[in-house]
Amino acid sequence: MHWYEDDGFWSDFSETMFSERRRTETAGVVVGSPLLAFPAGSRVLDLCCGPGLYLVPLARRGYVVTGVDLSPAMLKRARAACEEAGVEVRLAQADMLTHVEPESYDVVLNVFTSFGYFDDPRNNERVLRNAHDSLKPGGQLLVDVMGKEVLAGWIGRPKLVELDDGAYVVQRDTVLDSWTRLRTDWTLVRDEVAREASITSFLYSAAELRALFEAAGFTDMRCYGDFDGAPYDNHAQRLIVRGIRPEPSAGGREL
Repeated sequence: MHWYEDDGFWSDFSETMFSERRRTETAGVVVGSPLLAFPAGSRVLDLCCGPGLYLVPLARRGYVVTGVDLSPAMLKRARAACEEAGVEVRLAQADMLTHVEPESYDVVLNVFTSFGYFDDPRNNERVLRNAHDSLKPGGQLLVDVMGKEVLAGWIGRPKLVELDDGAYVVQRDTVLDSWTRLRTDWTLVRDEVAREASITSFLYSAAELRALFEAAGFTDMRCYGDFDGAPYDNHAQRLIVRGIRPEPSAGGREL
């Protein structure tokens, strides 16, 4: 079993990754971000939606929202969040490696560094092609990751995250394979019992991720340093790449 297929991992560590504070912050990002300002009624796919931090505020902005995730535990939390908020969101359990809905969406989002999970780089490229094929011509893909340049500025000693119930998580990051991959080791201590897990993913620079977008058929790629639309420079907090599925040319083929 790969780490991302372990539902127990998502259940045990979701409070660290998707806290209520982060849910509140995400809602503010969706309301204020120029990158997330789409025409009313736009069909938006949140690919790897997790517990639905983006789903509720996206639906409240007037979009027709679908959330896809591999984890039943995360989808259960997402469904509960949407029901509590009183918003209608379509949810589906699916693997981003194979999930395609041809020309069904105006926007595909992949956020919270949910890209680069697969050990074979060709599979990560396939995820981008799947997103391309799920978009209508003229639609856009936004991928939000921890860019290689951003990570280099702060990676260092282990980090401690205290949870509300008195438990805590220790996070240790290790760069692998000449800055092409990252391993994050998590240790959750609750009631004097430790639970350990490790996740690995590819690391991308802005240039590398842009090149993957281009290979997948996207055009007009742009890189941003955060959801406020700031440039990707030495002040960047995230790496957000946006690409457009081109409109067909007069001959019936995409440009």
